[in-house]
Amino acid sequence: MAVGTVATFVSALTPATAFAASEPAAVASAAKAPLRHYAQQKPQWQRCDAQNPATYQCATLKVPLNYSDPGGKEIDIAISRLKASSASPKERRGVLLLNPGGPGGPGLNMPVDPDVTLPEVVNRRYDLIGFDPRGVGRSSPVSCGLTDDEQDVERPYKAESFAKDVKWARTVADKCRARAGDTLRHLTTRNTARDMDVIRTVLGEEKISYLGFSYGTYLGAVYTQMFPRRTDRFVLDSATDPARYGRGMFQAMAARAEPAFTRWTEWTARRHTTYELGRTPAGVRKTFWDLIARADREPVDYRGTLFTSDDIRAQRAMFSRVREAASWVTGLKKAAEGKTPAPNPLPPTSARDVPSDNNAASAWAVLCADTRTSWPRDPEQYRRDAIRDNSRYPLSGDFESNIKPCAFWKPGSEPRTPVNNTVRALILQNEWDPATPLAEGQAMHRALRGSRMVTVAGGEGHIVNGTNSCADRSATLYLTTGRLPAKDLNCRAPQSP
Repeated sequence: MAVGTVATFVSALTPATAFAASEPAAVASAAKAPLRHYAQQKPQWQRCDAQNPATYQCATLKVPLNYSDPGGKEIDIAISRLKASSASPKERRGVLLLNPGGPGGPGLNMPVDPDVTLPEVVNRRYDLIGFDPRGVGRSSPVSCGLTDDEQDVERPYKAESFAKDVKWARTVADKCRARAGDTLRHLTTRNTARDMDVIRTVLGEEKISYLGFSYGTYLGAVYTQMFPRRTDRFVLDSATDPARYGRGMFQAMAARAEPAFTRWTEWTARRHTTYELGRTPAGVRKTFWDLIARADREPVDYRGTLFTSDDIRAQRAMFSRVREAASWVTGLKKAAEGKTPAPNPLPPTSARDVPSDNNAASAWAVLCADTRTSWPRDPEQYRRDAIRDNSRYPLSGDFESNIKPCAFWKPGSEPRTPVNNTVRALILQNEWDPATPLAEGQAMHRALRGSRMVTVAGGEGHIVNGTNSCADRSATLYLTTGRLPAKDLNCRAPQSP
C-alpha cells in the first residue's frame, strides 16, 4: 500500500480530537507507528460457507479496542466480500459497505442476503462488503450473561411493576459492567466508523460507498462527519434524527404511532364488509380498545400464543401496514370469541457461534455508550414521563418512556458526534415508517445539507429498499453515476387494493 495512503489513514483515525484545529505533535507522532500496523494488514480471504457462492469470501481484521491507545488491546472485525461482477477495471467503481442497522445488527452476510435488493448494474460496479460491527456477531462478540427475561425490552409502565422494571434496568447495566466493563465504553458508533475506515484502507480504497438501513443511517452519517473526504456515494435508507438518537428516538416512535393508528382505523372502517371491525373510524377504535380490555381480564389464545393487553399493544409497529394490521386484529377478535384460527408455522431458526445475548448486549452497549447524557439518572423521572406519555400516546407512550438500562450505564469513551456537513448523500424514507418516522428522516436531511431526500408517499413499514421501484431507481442512478436528484423527490406507493 502506498505510503501516502497510510499517512492519510493514520491522520484520519485520531480519536476524540478528530475535529480539533490542531493536535499536539507528540501525540500524532506517537500514534503513527501503531496505526500503520493496522493499515498494512493483508486480509486472508477464504470461502465463507458452503451454502453460498465460492465468490463470497470472508476474512478477519484486527483493530484497536481503544483508538486512543492503538498499541493496546486488539479486537477482531469480521468482513466479507462479493467482488464486482464486471471484469472491466474501468467499470468497477470501488467498494460498497453494507450495514443492516441495530445497533447490534450483524452484517457479515449482507452481500448475499436475499432481502437486500441491488440490481445487477450495481453489483457489476462494486465489491459488496459486509461486516459485523465491533462487539457484534463474529467481531469479538460481547456478552453480559443476560437471561431470556433480561433481554426482553417490551416493558410497559405499570405502577405495581415499576420497581421491578427499575431493578431490571439496573441489573442489565450491572451485569454488562461486570462481564465486559473494560470493553463496553469503546463499543461506540464513532469507533465503528473508525473500523470502517480501517476496512477502507486495508482494501486499498481512497473512498468508500455505503448502503445503511435504520441505525445504519446514523452510523453512515457519523462516518461522513468524521471522514468527509473519504466518503463517496452514501445511501441512507430509513434515517434516524442524529440529534434525537438516544432516548428521543424511542419517544418519537410513540408520537408517530398515534397518527398511524388513526389512519388504520379510517382504512379499516372503509372495508367493514371484509374485516367487520367497525363501520366508522370511531367504531374500529372502540373494537380495538374493547379487545385490549378483554385481554387485560383474560389473555387471548391466538394461534397457540397467549396475548395480554400489553402483548397486543407491543405490536404497535404493525399499524403502519394497514392491511396486515386489519387481518391481525380480526384474527385476535375471532380468537377472543372462541373462533380459533389455524396455527402459524414456526419460523426457521439459525444457530450462530456467538453468545445468546449478543444482540441485546451489543445493542445496549452501543446505544448507551453513545447517548448516556440523554437518559435521566433519576428513576422517578421515567415514572413521570411514562404516565404523561401513556396519556398522550395511549398505544405505546408508556413503553417508550419507561426506564431502560441506559439510566444506569457509564458514559462511553468520548462524546457523541454532532452531524452537520455538506456531504452529498441520498436519503430514502417511507411516509409511514414506524421505527424511524418521516420527521426523523427529514431531520437527517437537514443535518446533511448536501443530501437529497426521496420520500415514498403512502409508503408503509420500515425500510424502503426493494419495495418501491421509483425510489430504487433513484438509488441505482446515484450509485452508478453519482447523480443525485435535482431536487427532493416524492415517489408514490402502489395503492392498496
